[in-house]
Amino acid sequence: MDPASLSWRFTRSSGPGGQHVNTTSSRVELRCNLELAGLPAALFERITAAIGETEVRVVCSTERSQMRNRRLALERLAVRLDDAAEIPIERRASRPSRGQRQARLNDKKHRATRKADRRWRPSGD
Repeated sequence: MDPASLSWRFTRSSGPGGQHVNTTSSRVELRCNLELAGLPAALFERITAAIGETEVRVVCSTERSQMRNRRLALERLAVRLDDAAEIPIERRASRPSRGQRQARLNDKKHRATRKADRRWRPSGD
């Protein structure tokens, strides 16, 4: 991926952290322009179809350090792009085997007899 396709933005993080949060810009926003990334055409089409945009945005503010947030943002971007680039496997319809059908019928018979045994029957006396 071309580094020119990535743009970074750093802002102050919210949440706990006291004075440290108020003075450092540790929140990281990473934007990746897929048109500038230099991806093959088929991969570009698959990713944009899955995401719905030509730009991917990842925000990370979980760590106190900007460098750790940068690393996490890059990892999250990679995971998001990998998930979008994955080719879905189409399910092929299959039928239950003869053994599976027989096991299901046996189970139904067993359950029916168990329930029938619970029913009240007048005594034959």
